[in-house]
Amino acid sequence: MTVRQKNRGAAAVLAGVGAYVPPKTVTNADLSAHLDTSPDWITSRTGIEERHVVSAGESSVDLAVEAGNRALKSAGTGTVDMVVLATTSPDRLCPAGAPEVAHRLGLGIVPAFDLTSACSGFLFGLATAQGLIASETAESVLLVGAEAFTTFVDPADRGTAVIFGDGAGAVVLRAGSTDEPGAIGPVSLGTDGSHADLLHIPSGGSRQRSATGLGHGLDVSSWYLQMAGRTLFQQAVARMTEASRSALEQAGWPVATVDRFVGHQANLRILTAVAKRLEIPAERLFVNIDRVGNTLAASIPLALTAAASGGELTSGDRVLLSAFGAGLSWGGTTLVWPDLVTDAPL
Repeated sequence: MTVRQKNRGAAAVLAGVGAYVPPKTVTNADLSAHLDTSPDWITSRTGIEERHVVSAGESSVDLAVEAGNRALKSAGTGTVDMVVLATTSPDRLCPAGAPEVAHRLGLGIVPAFDLTSACSGFLFGLATAQGLIASETAESVLLVGAEAFTTFVDPADRGTAVIFGDGAGAVVLRAGSTDEPGAIGPVSLGTDGSHADLLHIPSGGSRQRSATGLGHGLDVSSWYLQMAGRTLFQQAVARMTEASRSALEQAGWPVATVDRFVGHQANLRILTAVAKRLEIPAERLFVNIDRVGNTLAASIPLALTAAASGGELTSGDRVLLSAFGAGLSWGGTTLVWPDLVTDAPL
């Protein structure tokens, strides 16, 4: 069942954006040197040409701090009431990374917590921030999607090693009114746990520990992501389309009025298939997966920052957001793009 969130009270309004990718770049040619594949095969199947990856010792929190700092600068503020970190590749199982992000950004003693919903994490984070603001629990929220997910992928697995990249994207949300530019529209969310095993990491959690003990008798591959690609493709197209239509319906937007569709950058073929089903012209689809790969929860804020800083999102544009990820989970929402200060393109 998809949950339709109604706007009550104050709206969450986008006030700043920021993004960061680690400097190390891995091209398709680099991967083809040790995998049974070719650069053209990778591009044709995924749309990816290169991705950024963390260097030794670099983590999701490090990336989150960089993106969060840029989002705060974009918003022209040094303070927020709450920090939410969406990630599927935490620095540690315990504690959460968000308090450390808040500390390193100099935000003081503020509530901060992690949220996990894989590639849909940013959409679930938007709904969470929207609720915090509407309930007057917070006047402003820093929402960060940050991933060092390449550390969770088997470098010898052609099916997954070519897909993922690392990075972080962040937004500052403030209390405002539903009719002003930047107000986040109703967020349509859904999950289906019956397909949880389609995209999962078997080892590391309480299920594996209680069954086998820590690390005993485990196949090394169980510590890495396992993915049923073909079935996931079908689910992703269907669910992103569903979430998009629901979000548009709740916003009262005819699809023809959408100026820019910014979907989770999982696979170019998924993005184009969703746009085709929605009857959104290809020129209104924003794509940066070719440069960054699939960055999970960081994907949409990275894309928004790249589109805005590159002049492909301008004030007044009607924007549709949609994502799909493990869980299975999905979400969609809308907003009218506000006038923001952004960094130079990534």
